[in-house]
Amino acid sequence: MSEEKKIRLLIADDHDVYRDGLQLLLSKDPGIVVVDEAANGKELLEKILVTKPDIVLTDLRMPVMDGVEAIASIVQLFPMVRTIALSTFDSEHLIVEALEAGALGYIIKNAQKGEIIDAVRTVYEGHPYYCKSTSVRLVKMISNSHFNPYKIKEQNLFSDKDKEIIRMICEEKSNREIAEVLFMSPRTLEGIRARILEKMKVKTAAGIAIYAIKNSLYRL
Repeated sequence: MSEEKKIRLLIADDHDVYRDGLQLLLSKDPGIVVVDEAANGKELLEKILVTKPDIVLTDLRMPVMDGVEAIASIVQLFPMVRTIALSTFDSEHLIVEALEAGALGYIIKNAQKGEIIDAVRTVYEGHPYYCKSTSVRLVKMISNSHFNPYKIKEQNLFSDKDKEIIRMICEEKSNREIAEVLFMSPRTLEGIRARILEKMKVKTAAGIAIYAIKNSLYRL
């Protein structure tokens, strides 16, 4: 893949060691090129102007200008740039603020390499990404927030069977439990679940729950 066709990524984090490690990790992916780094929100905005990235991966807690403020500025000044929030487990309120400010996804800092790359690719395609380790509390917070990237055009997108499975996923039932209740094999369930994920354009169970709540397929 030529560099022109790679996803152009800019990383912002005030910790040099973490930022360098993340750059090294992501630079190994043949579909991604890290165009620059920033140590705070102000520097991030300046470097976006020069490097013109597709995706910004930004920490939320930074000096000078924090990530939430930077994301809001990116939405206003650089609407074609999509952002992913980098956060820790104890920053749920900041994640919600970041999504409301305009981030299209978030990832926990200690997420696996594969999930970080999946998040970058998903957001690059214009779809939201919710970290796999999202807590029930955070799902509820996002569901009750102003963040809502979903616009359903098809009224009959999901069958009754789909809706039943969606409901049980929202209730945190495992694949095995759902398969037993519906008298189907785990493999059949996995196929249906994959189609639900595709229809919703999400990647995780948290994504299914947030989509379902936002679109009245499930009520808390």
